[in-house]
Amino acid sequence: MSAKSFVDTSILLYAHDSSSDKHELAKQLVTDLWNTQTGVISTQVLQEFSVAIRRANPDLSVVQAAILVQNFSGWQVVANNADSIVRALRIETRHKISFWDALIIEAAQTAGAEILYSENLDDGQLYGSVRVVNPFQKQKALSQTAGR
Repeated sequence: MSAKSFVDTSILLYAHDSSSDKHELAKQLVTDLWNTQTGVISTQVLQEFSVAIRRANPDLSVVQAAILVQNFSGWQVVANNADSIVRALRIETRHKISFWDALIIEAAQTAGAEILYSENLDDGQLYGSVRVVNPFQKQKALSQTAGR
């Protein structure tokens, strides 16, 4: 069985935004995690996604957004609670990062995920047993090289 991988909100958004240059890579990542049943998200990610997807697509109805959220409930979903918040506060303090990023890390740790796909944290950074992977890092490096 493959290792569990936690997915941050922006990755899900790119997977649903065909106008983004990150769409194909994000869509493939989400599809792979779906097919291997190794994707993990949290209630925080679902909440952020449901707001952001409607903001990015004003024509998307509440019903359509609810269907997208419901589809992701097929993944492992970590429910944040008071203990999660306390642990996230410790992570925030220890690593000097935002509380919201710390809550994502805490959820990934709670799920037993080995990888946290995010573009908001430093690629390769370890937080306990969770390693951050920015799936767009290679794409970014290629575009910078091409611009020279």
